Amino acid sequence: MKRIHIKKYIATVLLASLFTGCSDILNETPRGIYTPEFFKTENGVIGGVTSLYANLRYVYGNGYWLIACEAATDEYTYGSLADNNANDMDLSGTGSLTPSSSRSDVLWGRAFYDINTASGIIENGTQIETISAALIAEARFFRAFDYFTLVQTFGGVPLDLGAGELKFNTSTTRTSARNTVPEVYTKAVFPDLLIAINDLPDKGRVTGGVSKTLARLILAKAYLTYGWWLENPKNIPTYPETARTDPDNHNPQWYYQQAYDIATAAIANPGPYGLQDTYYDVNLAQNDRNKEMLLYADHTEASQYYDGEQDHGYSTGSSPGNFAVWMVTWDYTGMESATTADWSGAKIRTVQREAAQAYGRPWTRIAPTIGAITKTFADKANDSRYDGTFVTTFRANWNKAGVKNEVLYNANGMPVYPGDAILTFLDEEPATPIDYSNSKYKSNVGAGVLPGRADFVVAPSAISRYSYPSLWKLGTYRTDNGTGLGQPNGSITRPFPIAKFSELYLVAAEAAVKGATGSKSARELVNVLRARAGKWRWSNNGNMAKLQDNSAAMIAATPATITIDYILAERSREFFGEGYRWWDLVRTQTWKEYASSNEICGSGVGNHKLEKVTRDIQPYLYLRPIPTGQLNGMEMTAAEKTTYQNPGYK
Repeated sequence: MKRIHIKKYIATVLLASLFTGCSDILNETPRGIYTPEFFKTENGVIGGVTSLYANLRYVYGNGYWLIACEAATDEYTYGSLADNNANDMDLSGTGSLTPSSSRSDVLWGRAFYDINTASGIIENGTQIETISAALIAEARFFRAFDYFTLVQTFGGVPLDLGAGELKFNTSTTRTSARNTVPEVYTKAVFPDLLIAINDLPDKGRVTGGVSKTLARLILAKAYLTYGWWLENPKNIPTYPETARTDPDNHNPQWYYQQAYDIATAAIANPGPYGLQDTYYDVNLAQNDRNKEMLLYADHTEASQYYDGEQDHGYSTGSSPGNFAVWMVTWDYTGMESATTADWSGAKIRTVQREAAQAYGRPWTRIAPTIGAITKTFADKANDSRYDGTFVTTFRANWNKAGVKNEVLYNANGMPVYPGDAILTFLDEEPATPIDYSNSKYKSNVGAGVLPGRADFVVAPSAISRYSYPSLWKLGTYRTDNGTGLGQPNGSITRPFPIAKFSELYLVAAEAAVKGATGSKSARELVNVLRARAGKWRWSNNGNMAKLQDNSAAMIAATPATITIDYILAERSREFFGEGYRWWDLVRTQTWKEYASSNEICGSGVGNHKLEKVTRDIQPYLYLRPIPTGQLNGMEMTAAEKTTYQNPGYK
């Protein structure tokens, strides 16, 4: 049997010290390798489980993985400072997606190490009397979660890493054979998750720990995804080639019903989890690790050692650091205001780089499409999710940089003070045309002027690869800035969200659209989130309290008949920029329909000429290429390696 290469025993990972109690936070201790004997001890099993949590950081929060999941969708396209990582993934003609350039290698390079760790725990942990079934269930969850993530991304992947299917491998044999998609689901994903649901507690054993509710969400989503795969409405090819039949003789409708039943069971029996009262509170940094967060890659400001990052003051942008949001943050730091009202005096940078949720480190690698701003978030007055997703107002903070000027002068020569709006991306096209060419009060970042406004403005139609609303929800946050700008160049010390309770409603709703039946209709399920989205307690970009309940209007605006298109729109409004979108479009086989073209203005400062960019989304692109590093590391013939690779990338 051909076997996948795993470094001797297992790759270098972070292991854990002992922990007890459901409220404890994971404590990590570095360890070089795992050996089989290590997993035959209580400390070894516990340490191995903890490493599975720690290793989430190598994928979730990695900016290149976020690019892989967001570029070339209807949410994002390449930004003005895009490098090959973004250009190749975007499929817009500025690069080429190949086995050596695909940033889905971030997932491939980590998942199999964790799968092998989980298999070692599962094999050996049951033989230790002091190890509970619930602890083993955590390893089962992670093995299933990794395989589910892999099969969505690459198609069929190996279940045998060198010692037999789903066995812990210590071999150095460097060959591999891929299983089919049905085999991965029915042998690995579904069985592990069903056992995990049975054995896991309602509340995670540790803070951020795996729970029954989380396992139900992932199983429901796996059933839903596999149902779509079996149905294959657009005849998208799979690999390794296999019939779209289920080994257990279930049809797609059976899986849709299972997805609905599991998701609604989780909603009805949530344990300590549930929805936040407002959408704003879901992603507010001060409210991290709230009851809506079912799984996250954790980080901490308290200790660089336990955070997994070497330097909280400056990061090079690499795992295990959290640097994903940098990719979607434009370089707002160039904005200047004048020291005199007639703009004849010196200019000062008004919005400095700050370690705050709205700001942080700008890399401008990918930019939101205009369609995402104007169509997905069409209702910005009632629906709080636009305000709770983006930074659209950039406010003066020059005082925090030690600049002594009490007042500066901005658009129209009007005075601005610290905390005032310097530049605003408008919610709608204004009735009065924006003057982008005003010679006297000319914005050095290409924004325009409206009469009577002290802030420079940009209309939705003028959003460009150079300047655009940044992603607020994943932004930087620290508590040690004092009165200054803090450390905006360091790795983000917030947890990166992976799974949320809110997704249960949309998984169940999508299953209902696909024909599943139950006590709640798709419209009723969707409206739970839409009603929540209508409730405001704070205007993020207005920077003021906003006690307003638009839930009735939000529910009334929901169509009587929910379609897959409407589910996809709700998913984008709920999870925009978090790394869901490519999978959503691939699962529903709507990627070409949604993302084959987009509109955005150009890359130059002040370029407000609308460009329509097309993408050639071929069916083979629905699977990512097997990374070149994997193929180069296997001792197989050239023909065998060619067969191993997904079609279209050979």
